[in-house]
Amino acid sequence: MATKIRKTKSEERILAAAADLFYTHGLRGVGIDQVIEVSGVAKSTLYAHFRTKEQLVAEYLRRTDASWLAQLSAAAERAGDDPREQLVGLFDALTDAFDRHGFFGCPFVSAAVEAEAGSEAHAVTEEHSVHRQDWLTELAARAGAADAASLARHIGLLIDGALTSGRLLQDRAVVAEAKTAAKLLVAAHVAATV
Repeated sequence: MATKIRKTKSEERILAAAADLFYTHGLRGVGIDQVIEVSGVAKSTLYAHFRTKEQLVAEYLRRTDASWLAQLSAAAERAGDDPREQLVGLFDALTDAFDRHGFFGCPFVSAAVEAEAGSEAHAVTEEHSVHRQDWLTELAARAGAADAASLARHIGLLIDGALTSGRLLQDRAVVAEAKTAAKLLVAAHVAATV
């Protein structure tokens, strides 16, 4: 039993170190030796959990997917019960992320650029995009959008654009601008159904 607990704690330390390093320096900018050094585990321990760097990257992205969708959902819920307000309020998750870390961009946009097509990391990045768009489409449908999928795509583009511009400009004002644009989009899409 103690071995299982130690194994889990080691895995968590590895993933926490990898997450910080990958988010800050990118996937290609981080070597396994850096992850070992920051996590404080032995090389054999890292390889017992992750046989390759690609497996480590994929697990980092899976966890980031779950965490990021939970953060978007929590921000949407804080905006109230009205799905129209939730579609706008979800942008507060971007401001929260900036306040925690600064803008290092979107880990999924970075992974899409850095990971080779056909790799596990690229596949996880595509899965994230599908998960997020499904959730946004469901929210847009509950808001009464005439074309929920279209509104979801537009909101997704605003999220990606805010994260990318935020990285480039290091200015949290881009999130406020994206949030304002989202409010206009939601109003236009919902007005089309009235």
